[in-house]
Amino acid sequence: MSDATNGTFQSGSLVLNRYLATPTGYASSLPGIILCHGFPSGSVDARQSGFSFSQLMDRVANDLGWAALTFTFRGCGNSEGDFSMQGWVDDLRAAIDHLEDEVSPDGVWLVGTNTGGALALCVAADDPRVRGCALLSARADFDDWAGQPRRFFEHAREIGAIRTPGFPTSFDEWSRELRRFRPVDAAKRFAPRPLLVMHGDDDESVPVADSRVLAAAHGSAELRVIEGAGHRLRHDPRAIAVLLGWLDRQRTLSA
Repeated sequence: MSDATNGTFQSGSLVLNRYLATPTGYASSLPGIILCHGFPSGSVDARQSGFSFSQLMDRVANDLGWAALTFTFRGCGNSEGDFSMQGWVDDLRAAIDHLEDEVSPDGVWLVGTNTGGALALCVAADDPRVRGCALLSARADFDDWAGQPRRFFEHAREIGAIRTPGFPTSFDEWSRELRRFRPVDAAKRFAPRPLLVMHGDDDESVPVADSRVLAAAHGSAELRVIEGAGHRLRHDPRAIAVLLGWLDRQRTLSA
């Protein structure tokens, strides 16, 4: 099973797969959304990352009238390359450039699940093109990975997010990147732009406290804790309903 795609874009020297949906027959500038998948976990190996996200992008385009882009980060799906934290940040920056080149959106909003959400906030904080950000089950930090970088590296190899023999050229630099990006600090810098933070109160992978910390650091975030929901909020219809409602309001507020 591979990621659903209808195109590619460049991130540095790498080719990444993407899926772009636009409303039928649109003629004027649209708000743009980029959906970022998380780090592969559990039974999902790196090749399957983001597989079902294209369906959500179709829904956002057709029901809400947005230009909707999702893609697979380096080391995941059929995209080239190997996982690194800086590499994923570079990929998202390249995705924003790509969306701007393709549809000239009237503002960009980032939505991310898990690690994708945490890094989306880090990128958004320093990019004025990003008008709002929505996080699903996001981490507040990467301290557990940074605390045992060799163990995390071996895990990334086992699930296929790192495939190239001899990668990385510098393990010390690769591991330092795990501490370089701090979502909590990014939340402070991102304020007062709109931030939606959602978390399941039965999340078995990332504590709901992480979302509370992110919301508090931002200061005016909309925090929604989904009762009885686990880690994969992407598959919880209540969470998707909240997300779509928030996006609809964003378009009204930015008009």
